[in-house]
Amino acid sequence: MKKALLSALAGLVLLSACKKDDESVPTMQVSGTLSGSNEVPAVTASGSGSVTGTYTPSTKVLNYTITYTGLTGAPTGAHLHYGNPKHTTAAPTVPFSGIPTTTSGSFGGTVTLNAMQADSLMAGRIYANIHTSANSGGELRANLTVK
Repeated sequence: MKKALLSALAGLVLLSACKKDDESVPTMQVSGTLSGSNEVPAVTASGSGSVTGTYTPSTKVLNYTITYTGLTGAPTGAHLHYGNPKHTTAAPTVPFSGIPTTTSGSFGGTVTLNAMQADSLMAGRIYANIHTSANSGGELRANLTVK
């Protein structure tokens, strides 16, 4: 009886250790290039920038840094949106905060995505967008990729 109990306990320890290893997924790199040509439809704008960050699938935590330069005016908003990289636009799904009110700058943050946002990010169907008064639908867009 004692031997069977010890075997069962050892099996449970091994099973829980294996499950923990299976659930741990490494942090992944997120990136995108901000440009007016990525907008749908494309806009003529000389601004540019980048989105960099990390994403941890097990926690759905996205850390991001957005750097931009050369906007036509101060940003009026910036968000993550759902959308196919080349063909669609959609309403914002994650608003950014702490956006500078200058034509060049950077900002960053951390957000925990919901299941739909996380699945869309992993499938390449999330983009970042910076809006200005001259381009209220978006002046710079970065289609995000996760590696």
